[in-house]
Amino acid sequence: MLLAIDIGNTNVNIGVFKGRRLLRKYSLATASKTYFSSLKSITKGRPAFEAVICSVVPKATQALKADLKRLGVRAYIIGKDFKVPVRNLYRRPAQVGQDRLVNSYAAIRLFGAPIIAIDFGTAITFDVISKKEEYLGGMILPGLGISLNALARRTALLPEVKLRCPKEFIGTDTQNSILSGVIFGFAALTDEFARRLKQKFANNVKVIATGGNAGFMAKYCCCFDKVDPDLTLKGLMLLEKKYKKNS
Repeated sequence: MLLAIDIGNTNVNIGVFKGRRLLRKYSLATASKTYFSSLKSITKGRPAFEAVICSVVPKATQALKADLKRLGVRAYIIGKDFKVPVRNLYRRPAQVGQDRLVNSYAAIRLFGAPIIAIDFGTAITFDVISKKEEYLGGMILPGLGISLNALARRTALLPEVKLRCPKEFIGTDTQNSILSGVIFGFAALTDEFARRLKQKFANNVKVIATGGNAGFMAKYCCCFDKVDPDLTLKGLMLLEKKYKKNS
């Protein structure tokens, strides 16, 4: 049994795998003071698990690893214990988030290169993988939630709006005008980025959407070949299988 753990800025997403099959998923708040009780419930107190952790929040990584150790669960950290076997062509390779490399590896293994992987999380990231399976780079944008919060915090009169489907394309009240602008705006941006990237690299590039808001955005975007919200968790599972096979 494997715990695939993706620590993001907002949520800690946990997948329970038996072999290659994803049995269950859980989501915890990254800002939680302790993860111990939730992890104990997930593992039912049994030490028969191992864990693979991908993180963009170092403090949360240490806290979660310590709680897993208390439960007798050995944890492997991506970037430290397991290296993602994708050639990284970033100007400064260490600047690439491990989650982006895990997504790239999973996309290559599951769908084949070339690939554009778009992760709709706290931030929205575009990751471009060449037909030679090289990580070329990408784009980073504020996510949907950040954009909605920023409008409320940085303006005097605009309200805070929760993410939901806009009722209309042309908003006839302030809330729907905000929702329409953010959602249709990001959808148009996504489709245009994908078009330009295909034009630059190859028309046979597959566009894969992942992350917590991938399913939501799939209603408004036209460029996705596949929507897989669990791409990062599957990538962690595939990396664990690879390293255990070679060990």
